[in-house]
Amino acid sequence: MIAEYTGDRAALLPLFVLADDSLTEIASYLHAGTVLVADDGDGRTGHVQMIEIEPETWELKSLAVQASQRGKGVGRLLVEAGLAHARRHGARRVVLATGAADVGLLRFYQRLGFRLLRIERDAFTPAAGYPAELFVDGIRLLDRVWLDRTW
Repeated sequence: MIAEYTGDRAALLPLFVLADDSLTEIASYLHAGTVLVADDGDGRTGHVQMIEIEPETWELKSLAVQASQRGKGVGRLLVEAGLAHARRHGARRVVLATGAADVGLLRFYQRLGFRLLRIERDAFTPAAGYPAELFVDGIRLLDRVWLDRTW
């Protein structure tokens, strides 16, 4: 089941840490927008955070699924629930950003209808709270890729 989370966001920190390697960055957006949480009856399996950033444009800011639940469609359901939430609140566009090195996530989002928008170079640096040598699947993570979906 996926539902809006109204409790203390600090309790969701373990999920947010799955999605972002910078506690500094997480602290800057943890309490923003709406968080929807997936729960399988035994506990929280994932979350999606949606933030209105301007009229008719929302950002899918954070998405994570517990490792044991990946590959079961939970992430897809969370994204679909987040998009539906944004649409109900007047969104005509949703943007998101992910690491350029994470080709699996780039494929995932494109399968859900997102299109490449732009690249933000050197986004994942120690100045932003990220480890100096951060790698995803053997690729050094430096750049952020922005995608969007409109309707």
